[in-house]
Amino acid sequence: MSLSPYKKVVKAAGDRAGRIGKLDELPEPSMDDLVEFCAIAREAADRTLGLRPYDVQLLGTLALLDGKVAEMATGEGKTLSGAMAAAGYALQGKRVHVMSVNDYLARRDAEWMAPFYQAMGVTVGWIGQSSTPDERREAYAKDVTYGPVSEIGFDVLRDRLRTDAGELIVPAPEVALIDEADSVLVDEARVPLVMAGASDAGSAVPEMAVLARQLVRGYHYEVDDQARNVYLTPKGATTVENLLGVELYDEHEPGTLIELNLALHAHALLTRDVDYIVRDGKVQLINPSRGRVALLQRWPDGLQAAVEAKETLAPSEKGEILDSITVQGLIRRYPQISGMTGTAVAVSEQLGEFYGLKVAVIPSNRPCVRKDEPDRIYPAVPEKDTALVEEIQQAHATGRPILIGTLDVAESENLAMLLQRRGLEPVVLNAKNDAEEAAIIARAGERGAITVSTQMAGRGTDIRLGEGVAELGGLYVIGSGRHASSRLDDQLRGRAGRQGDPGGSVFFVSMQDDLITQFVSDERPPAADADGLVRHRRGAYLVGHAQRIAEGVHLQIHRNTWRYTRLLEHQRELILEWRDKVLHGDSAARALAENDPERWESMPADTREETARQIVLHAIDRCWTEHLAFLTDLREGIHLRALGRMSPIDEFHREAVAEYKSLLGEVERRSLESFEEPEPDLRRPTATWTYLVQDNPFGTEWDRILKRVTSGARKASGA
Repeated sequence: MSLSPYKKVVKAAGDRAGRIGKLDELPEPSMDDLVEFCAIAREAADRTLGLRPYDVQLLGTLALLDGKVAEMATGEGKTLSGAMAAAGYALQGKRVHVMSVNDYLARRDAEWMAPFYQAMGVTVGWIGQSSTPDERREAYAKDVTYGPVSEIGFDVLRDRLRTDAGELIVPAPEVALIDEADSVLVDEARVPLVMAGASDAGSAVPEMAVLARQLVRGYHYEVDDQARNVYLTPKGATTVENLLGVELYDEHEPGTLIELNLALHAHALLTRDVDYIVRDGKVQLINPSRGRVALLQRWPDGLQAAVEAKETLAPSEKGEILDSITVQGLIRRYPQISGMTGTAVAVSEQLGEFYGLKVAVIPSNRPCVRKDEPDRIYPAVPEKDTALVEEIQQAHATGRPILIGTLDVAESENLAMLLQRRGLEPVVLNAKNDAEEAAIIARAGERGAITVSTQMAGRGTDIRLGEGVAELGGLYVIGSGRHASSRLDDQLRGRAGRQGDPGGSVFFVSMQDDLITQFVSDERPPAADADGLVRHRRGAYLVGHAQRIAEGVHLQIHRNTWRYTRLLEHQRELILEWRDKVLHGDSAARALAENDPERWESMPADTREETARQIVLHAIDRCWTEHLAFLTDLREGIHLRALGRMSPIDEFHREAVAEYKSLLGEVERRSLESFEEPEPDLRRPTATWTYLVQDNPFGTEWDRILKRVTSGARKASGA
């Protein structure tokens, strides 16, 4: 899109800088005149923060105020641009939620920008995981509220279960301004945020974990090319049946097969220090797009318990899902959405498709002079690792700081060990010490520093060059492999070369890397030259091709997930409208009084309206919880309908709509039934908690059913 309209405003604001700068007190800002607003905001930032916004930062601000996603390179001052835009929205009388990816950034940015907001006549607050209900209520009462997207989502879920309007915390959604917008709107859009109520302890059969460890890949079970599905071979099925003395494929007794599949998934497809770590006696998931611990995140209960059994840990508490919402569903609640990130163009199609957002590419204040080298490709991982360590050693000898981005925790620790054997002392930043990430990453530009980091740890923290480092070529960024998304590669490169600084980047890749073996496994890689490097252009083509396939797979998963959740989000909106009318009005009292006037008249006048409200709210909440459980079970098996040449998504919608219609009548029936009882049972869970459900990493249930049916058919035929 053209930036010409924004540039005219910025130029005019620059022309007013002299007049505004001479004033002892700044004029009261207003959004009636964008030029005046920009001129005042620039001067306010200069006086309160010592930061005078560049023209490009004002361009970013205007793009955000125009409802766009602003692509601004690393180090270009997105935080200040976002603050100016948030102030602009607030001056329009709109409540703004600035969403970040973690607690640290939310608190840092809110406190850092507070003097600027004060000068603009705007109030600001922040929330984090440790915020109390009163602190949250106070923060949401401000004009601008900073918070992690997950915490804002959890607050929305908690409010959906309130039975007293006075206890509500989150105000009506108006403006969402999203930092790291590609990460939130695309990478995490599918992630469900869950509110659960105490049910019972999680369960997994420890014997199944032991059995899974005894099975041999390639003989007892196979893993598909993309490592998303695992299934028993006919020989494996026979072995298991003989060991357990059961019929695995008995459709009337599926429990054993389900338990075994979960144990096998946990054993074969989830790797410690790659997909999760074990810390403080608990399994903690690693966010695949950030390489850091995903706090409060877990897999669906059965798989979570299977991993805990695999690690011989006590099972975590199992919960009944009271409500849930995807990050995408959360964001789409807001009438106005804008965002900023360093890598938006690559996902512009998805931003348009799922959110109706357009991307505005903001030029950098100074030209980027970073030198990005072509990939160095090797036939196998050992050769790649050797070359990588030698490159680090040679660069370190010059004093040049080096930031190495690895793909997972295990790789970061292995690389650190290899470097230590060479007498080097790297600082390792991975999911095991993520609390220190900002401080560690900020020092990565000091002379002689070697920082080994998982993926994009420390995003949002500037890496400033130490003394004399510019003369050495600036920060040297090295990737130990290509990510499944080119955006993550670009984000890693972007850690170097901020604000016209010198810098360099290169990626080391092997033809045995997971990206290659999972997505182009049927392609024959070219041979290496005499020095071990693969220079044939087909090598670079295969790397790029694998990455494009991976991105296509992830996009399809996103589309498919949204096809299923879109109807649920609509039904949730309808049920919440009904619930809000009950919570804030007298609709429950009127309905019950009309249905049973005799019972109504017999109740104490001072309590009957509140009693009616609590009865109907309880019925709505219980029926909605049961509806969610029904839809979960329905989706798990809906792909079987394809065997009958029916469309799974159409069948899902047909049954979900019919079930929702019956839910409405069931709420009325239960409400009246409880109303007629002298002491209705309105008990709720004694404990509730929130967590994020990691998307099932093993593909669709349809994939697994096909494998199971095929395997069972082969077994039956004696193949």
